[in-house]
Amino acid sequence: MECEWCNSLNVKMTTGSVFWELPDGSRAIEIEQTPTHECPDCNMIYQSERIVKEIEDQLFLIDCKQIGKVITYEELMKIPRLLKKNYFDFST
Repeated sequence: MECEWCNSLNVKMTTGSVFWELPDGSRAIEIEQTPTHECPDCNMIYQSERIVKEIEDQLFLIDCKQIGKVITYEELMKIPRLLKKNYFDFST
């Protein structure tokens, strides 16, 4: 795996907390234990584009009112969706 910032091959997979604004802009939540890339060479800690898209799609497709201030990534992804997929995403 290569660092998206410095191209180092020393990237390690870890988990960490991220803070995300809900799609309606009403508040932000903390998502714990989120899959994270950590590069010791440039000190960047980030989520892959795939993980970012998964989180954004999930938050867009669920009833966010049932989420507290803090949730784990796994718990978030287990919340049943109101729609099967994001029909408003034309990027693919």
